[in-house]
Amino acid sequence: MYLIVGLGNPERKYDGTRHNVGFEAIDAISKQFGIEVNHKEHKGIVGKGIINGKKVILVKPQTYMNLSGECVLPLTDYYEIDPSTEMVVISDDVSLSTGNIRVRKKGSAGGHNGLKNIINLLGTNEFPRIRVGVGECEGDMIAHVLGRYDAEDRERVDASMEKVIGAVELFLDGDLDAAMNKYNKKEEK
Repeated sequence: MYLIVGLGNPERKYDGTRHNVGFEAIDAISKQFGIEVNHKEHKGIVGKGIINGKKVILVKPQTYMNLSGECVLPLTDYYEIDPSTEMVVISDDVSLSTGNIRVRKKGSAGGHNGLKNIINLLGTNEFPRIRVGVGECEGDMIAHVLGRYDAEDRERVDASMEKVIGAVELFLDGDLDAAMNKYNKKEEK
């Protein structure tokens, strides 16, 4: 069983904001593989299904970004998920150009409060993550991550979902190295 977690904020007013790109990724994955994400469980909205022969749980934590771990920890405990090999977290990244992605096997929160909360509650930073670029902040960080994309950036983010899906498939195949080699390219501005 694999846990695929997309980070975001639950209220409709946050739909389409930079911070909710993790939710958008879960939506894209669920559409691609026909997995309905509509069941409430452990402070999240989840969907269970099969991707490339692997049992998966797609998750959108409903705890708000800064408390994402309050959903992730109970799910990893209940389903006996090893975060280092059976979980991937998808989040926004303000240090990447819009639409670029970066795959990592482990690492720090990089200033991301959702990742920070997951790391604190799990007691480890050793879990894979896919970070989706939402553009660098040139002012107020909160206004930036809770803001929406212009038309050009919206297209870039929509196009990045294909890369995210590809990275998730490689993760499920146990080949994060291939995902990093394929998707961690030099920044496209």
